[in-house]
Amino acid sequence: MPELPEVEVTRRGLEPYLTQQIIERITLRHTKLRYPLNTQQLALCAGQTIQTVQRRAKYLLLYLTQGVLIIHLGMSGRLSLLKKTTEPGKHDHIDLILKNQTIVRYNDPRRFGVWLYTTESLVNHRLF
Repeated sequence: MPELPEVEVTRRGLEPYLTQQIIERITLRHTKLRYPLNTQQLALCAGQTIQTVQRRAKYLLLYLTQGVLIIHLGMSGRLSLLKKTTEPGKHDHIDLILKNQTIVRYNDPRRFGVWLYTTESLVNHRLF
């Protein structure tokens, strides 16, 4: 399981590449992670700008124009920055495709990760 330092390193690595980038769409290959993915909610991320990338505990928080994309890497998950033309591998479950032709690809062999989009306040959110 990625520990807190690894999650912070991931956040710091992604932040300069994601801040102020526009999400073109999210591609889901498998909708069953720790919690089933809400495809309708995640589709609302399309067209939004990533304002900042933060971390709360072991969760990555992508603050968008309206709402927050909450990501937990689970036990074996990782995020990679790739060119849009890169073919997905066996355990590549989610692509966050940006307008600048970059993909943030989520790979998780064990599928214990979490991807959740919310427009609600995180103050009393059930995950925290």
